[in-house]
Amino acid sequence: MYQFQVSAYTQTGESIALVGSTPELGLWDISKCIHLRTSSDRYPLWWTDTYIDIQPSLESGVRQRVEYKYVRLDARGNGRWEALGSNRWVPINPNDQSGIIIVDDGVFGYLQPYPFGYIQESALKMSLNERFEGLKIVVIGSSVALGHKAWLLKGWVWLLEQALQQKYGHQLVNVSEVGANVSRTIARFASVVTPEQPDVVIIALSLGNEGLAYCPPHERRAIQRRFESGLQQLVKMTRALGARPILGGVYPNDDYSAEHYWLLKDTHNRMLNGGVPILDWFAAVDNGHGHWKEGTSFDHAHPNTIGHSLMYQAIDLHLFQIDKEELAIELQRFWQPNEVPIYLDSAGFYVCACIEEKRLLLSNPSKYNYTIAPYWQELQTALQSKAGLIPGIYIAKNAQKGTLPFFAVQEDGAIATTVQIPPNANLEYSAAFNLFAPNNSQVLFYDGHLGILQADEMPSGMQGSRYLWVINESDNEYNIQPMWQEVRKALKAMPSGVYEDPLHPDAPFRTMMIGNDGLESRVKAPPKSAVFFQYKCKLSDISRVAILPLGDRCAVRMMLYKMEYDGPAFPFDLTRTTNIGDVADAIANGFYDMWNPAFLHYSPDAGRIYHSKWSGLSFAHEVEETDDPINDMSPVHERMRVRYTARSERFWYALRHCDKVLFVRTGISDRSGVIDLVNKLEKQCQGKPFQLLLLSPQSSDEFLDLPNVLHYNVEFNPDRMYDDLGHWMYCTEVMQGILESLGVSSKNLFWCPPKTPKG
Repeated sequence: MYQFQVSAYTQTGESIALVGSTPELGLWDISKCIHLRTSSDRYPLWWTDTYIDIQPSLESGVRQRVEYKYVRLDARGNGRWEALGSNRWVPINPNDQSGIIIVDDGVFGYLQPYPFGYIQESALKMSLNERFEGLKIVVIGSSVALGHKAWLLKGWVWLLEQALQQKYGHQLVNVSEVGANVSRTIARFASVVTPEQPDVVIIALSLGNEGLAYCPPHERRAIQRRFESGLQQLVKMTRALGARPILGGVYPNDDYSAEHYWLLKDTHNRMLNGGVPILDWFAAVDNGHGHWKEGTSFDHAHPNTIGHSLMYQAIDLHLFQIDKEELAIELQRFWQPNEVPIYLDSAGFYVCACIEEKRLLLSNPSKYNYTIAPYWQELQTALQSKAGLIPGIYIAKNAQKGTLPFFAVQEDGAIATTVQIPPNANLEYSAAFNLFAPNNSQVLFYDGHLGILQADEMPSGMQGSRYLWVINESDNEYNIQPMWQEVRKALKAMPSGVYEDPLHPDAPFRTMMIGNDGLESRVKAPPKSAVFFQYKCKLSDISRVAILPLGDRCAVRMMLYKMEYDGPAFPFDLTRTTNIGDVADAIANGFYDMWNPAFLHYSPDAGRIYHSKWSGLSFAHEVEETDDPINDMSPVHERMRVRYTARSERFWYALRHCDKVLFVRTGISDRSGVIDLVNKLEKQCQGKPFQLLLLSPQSSDEFLDLPNVLHYNVEFNPDRMYDDLGHWMYCTEVMQGILESLGVSSKNLFWCPPKTPKG
């Protein structure tokens, strides 16, 4: 008995029918077709409402099959065939007639090279012979391991079960689940695998079920790392049962792009070299671009019967040519203490490795400081030959304040960074790779080099419940800042507040401020490093200072750039404002006329745009090479409208949301102009504390006793800075010293977002 179903989108009045080569299917006569039905909750799926009894032919010795097609019927009953050329077909086998066979034909109009059907309410459970002499093998995987979309679910696992039972007397149990990923498989392992007491466990999962094909590009590396780490966790769980793990290899997906394919191959190569036997299907079904070979797939994610057969044929059955005595020896090796001695000297300094857990233990009972460095050749050679360290970052479980909580391992297994081991220290380092396992942490961001993870386990001695690791696996420093959109949004997952590095609290750029919209500060991660951040307090518990430059030129922005306190531009950052009165008036009027075309005039001689309302205001960076400002200023006007609207919005946002404001102005100023500016700033600040910092080569006496005004007799000339990098750096050091004297640093700087939130 058969029931047919197909997915088809139809117009009002249309329906789907089935006609084929047997009397039961109408003998290709559309007038005798079998009508399919659908429903609102299952549309666009259409199915035959009754079971069809197709009898095999009495002819013998001929492989029997029934051919058919679907037709689309209009409201008048006129039919249109779904496709020209070859027909759909199903095999007819008397041995398969024990139940209702659901024939799933996929999508209307796409004719599969090989059909898919399954027996209703049957998962093809393998019946075990309680007296079998061979091994018990459990397969835990996803839908492909269950046999989707092979005919009657007789996929590569079913074919393997037949071969192993016949060849070695082994028995196989399939506990796979449709849609399973590493997280789900880890969660159900104890309930479905452990009770079986297996000798061998085949772990057969896919990157496709992790969401690789459809996630945003910046999440692909995180998914890859989580998948690989999850597999390693499943391997460890398998060995803890006393069973031998075997990994099912990766396989294609027709929705993969070129980058997906690169990641697929990257994972494939690591699995091949991971020390665990692998069922290598890659060459058998991959077309060289990450897609299924032609004719081997049913849909984008599943092989058809032919594809399953190719996957089975690629399996080396000698992997299963083992007996219980061999497994017992292997079990004994993995259950023995796996601390491998690496190094011991006369002072008692001891290093050992736990290879399976990817950990390194260091004990220094002496009164001396030890320095592990790349040049310690004796120790490095021992590590390379015995420790089995994987490339990447290793993180200390019990780091002490003032010490580096990490070291980096290079491709050859040697330690690439310098680590100080103080007297009486017992340190344990674990591969950061372990953090990516689904149940060990939440991966907020990972691009293949930089990882930001909310960890479940914090270093020993640390208190609190909100913390994360920033891991930099690259050879370059990572400058993490709010303008990095993916990172800013990723950190929205963390509770808002101030996070600091408790191991190095005085280091610059080790304060992470997280608000409702994510990251709000700049943070640095050194090359080959792991930085720990711990929740310190609410954002409202610190007094954040916004630095708002007020001209007269771009010197302040240039120096903030060098000290890395810069963010998105404000209105006066890239202008020239020789008249302090213009600045005061522009702020008082909300900057509205700053980009008003009626006041903008281009001077071809000076190559600048001048402002007729505020005569001291001009612009040197708004006309681009492709512009024709003499004949048509409209593109420049539009560009300035967009730019200066955004810059003014940031100015007001920073002013409203910071706790204190530091306005900074360079260039010669007069006392009356400063008094006028302060009065207008005071009105805009509406009671918020502020200071006006004046930096100009003139006597400070002129500004004595002015409230909220500080003056330094210094000159910061941007032209000289551009010409002389040394002078630029000198000016930056002076400026940073002034800011530090005012209590402004990366620990309390207010960072304005590039796009200000509305409302």
